[in-house]
Amino acid sequence: MVFKKNDKFMDLLMKISTNIKESANYFADYKLNNTSDLKIFFDTMKNFENKGDDFVHEVIVELNKAFITPIEREDILALAISLDDVLDGFEHCAALFEMYSMTNADEYMLKFVDALRNAAIEIEKAVALLSSKKLLDIRQHAIKIKDYESKCDGVLRQSIKNLFAVEKDPIRIIQYKEIYESLETIADDCQEVANTLETIIMKNA
Repeated sequence: MVFKKNDKFMDLLMKISTNIKESANYFADYKLNNTSDLKIFFDTMKNFENKGDDFVHEVIVELNKAFITPIEREDILALAISLDDVLDGFEHCAALFEMYSMTNADEYMLKFVDALRNAAIEIEKAVALLSSKKLLDIRQHAIKIKDYESKCDGVLRQSIKNLFAVEKDPIRIIQYKEIYESLETIADDCQEVANTLETIIMKNA
């Protein structure tokens, strides 16, 4: 492993992962009381997503300039893109909340969001360990990320089963189902980050 102190790629990957954690915290903590709150919620999540896009663009620019990279350039790019997919997922879900004027998160959404917040925390910890030569320490965080994804799979099954049992309005069924599936997709994206990190461990440990 050849990441050096203050390596520009490591710095950018850390910025992306910290941005994910901050966006997940905002997503989880923001209180939706009315439709005007939804606009603020979506605009803020869009700002997090735009910041993430800027960081990924910087990674690509630096990769194109660099003659030698600390790990394979394909792995740096794959990690940056998989991290960005998580941010894209949060932004997309916030857009659904605004589009459907949904201000009440039910118990299943709260379970999703709690798991996603914890996965984001594990992602930041894992990326922070990339600058260390103890790559195997990353694996415990990758496992936790996958555990949270598995938990979200279970929540998705429960939420859809309950939705069809209690909701009679077909439009509401469509809206809630899409939001549940959107949240589970973010969990899948978090798992892809874990998979990418494990590939890096395998190649460099």
